[in-house]
Amino acid sequence: MLYYLFDYFNKVLNLSGTGVFQYITFRSSLAFILSLLLSTIYGKRVIKFLQKQQVGETIRELGLQGQNEKAGTPTMGGLIIIFATLIPVLLFAKLHNIYIVLLIVTTLWMGTIGFIDDYIKIFKKDKQGLKGIFKVVGQVGLGLIVGSVLYFNPHVTVRTDTGKTDVFKVPTETVVMPAPVEEKSTATTIPFFKNNEFDYAELLAWTGDGYQKWAWIIFIPVVIFIITAVSNGANLTDGIDGLAAGTSAISVLALAIFTFVSGNIIFSNYLNIMYIPNSGEMTVFIAAFVGALIGFLWYNSYPASVFMGDTGSLTIGGVIAVLAIAVRKELLIPLLCGIFLVENFSVVLQVSYFKYTKKRFGEGRRIFLMSPLHHHYQKKGYHESKIVTRFWIVAIMLAILSIVTLKLR
Repeated sequence: MLYYLFDYFNKVLNLSGTGVFQYITFRSSLAFILSLLLSTIYGKRVIKFLQKQQVGETIRELGLQGQNEKAGTPTMGGLIIIFATLIPVLLFAKLHNIYIVLLIVTTLWMGTIGFIDDYIKIFKKDKQGLKGIFKVVGQVGLGLIVGSVLYFNPHVTVRTDTGKTDVFKVPTETVVMPAPVEEKSTATTIPFFKNNEFDYAELLAWTGDGYQKWAWIIFIPVVIFIITAVSNGANLTDGIDGLAAGTSAISVLALAIFTFVSGNIIFSNYLNIMYIPNSGEMTVFIAAFVGALIGFLWYNSYPASVFMGDTGSLTIGGVIAVLAIAVRKELLIPLLCGIFLVENFSVVLQVSYFKYTKKRFGEGRRIFLMSPLHHHYQKKGYHESKIVTRFWIVAIMLAILSIVTLKLR
């Protein structure tokens, strides 16, 4: 909203200094600062409110060290992340930008699903929470919306030939560039390959001429799968103090670099990557989101004063998935969100192997002492703060390697 106000001051009233709001970097900085202040200052008030409402976490008996002491700790702390993100976004972002609209919808949609799940667990005293089928329906519903908008909306375009752009230097040293040719496309980026664009439509080339118009048959299901997988991965990672918030902040920071360079014609030309018009505006949302996550960590670090609950974890996973898809880096998710992948995979392996051995030998056996993976290390006697710190270090390494893919091909 402030963006439009200062845009009016600049273009109509011609007030000096108001044009600074045109710069994404300036608005992103303001969004980060405000989000951080909101989550740290007002987060404490939210925690006190949750305590008064007796919104306490019910701890399952897992036999883990220090687990019982967490009983009664306020949950639904994801509300802090949601509000601390949306308020700066509403103030500083271009609200007519289709990518910002999608991210706001994603935040509210997944936050609502998580809130209902937490509400059932706490107030209805049902430890199972929202039934899995309803969660999946909600995730699929969001995937349908996001996939349809990205495919059909005329404002979602790409340009893959940035490397062919002619750049001229005139005596004034002004860079003159031809107007970019933008087109609708389902192209994405394959990391570590030189000619690294892949179009989902090519999977239908065998059907004959005109196959491009049926690309949505492939693209939308892929979007649904990614959103469902990443949101569930974030949900499983939220098991010990500071783990999900910290690793998510690291991954989102890496995505901020991708969104900024992909939305800038000069940087995308220099890096020879896909230019995605208007996608740079997502950097404002990311800045606010990272500020909210870091501010939440103030209270969620060991020993946690509040848990994010499904309200936060499902929201985090949904936002990360939509960001990666929008900037055409979804194939980097296994690397960028490697912590989520390993946590998810450890559960799948554990359950599958247990069922297989029970059927084969009449007795279920386990690969890990406990799943998800962070609980395995807890069972081995590692303190949870050590586990979290080491997982953060791994997440940083994965984020750096993901960023390096911009040039490493």
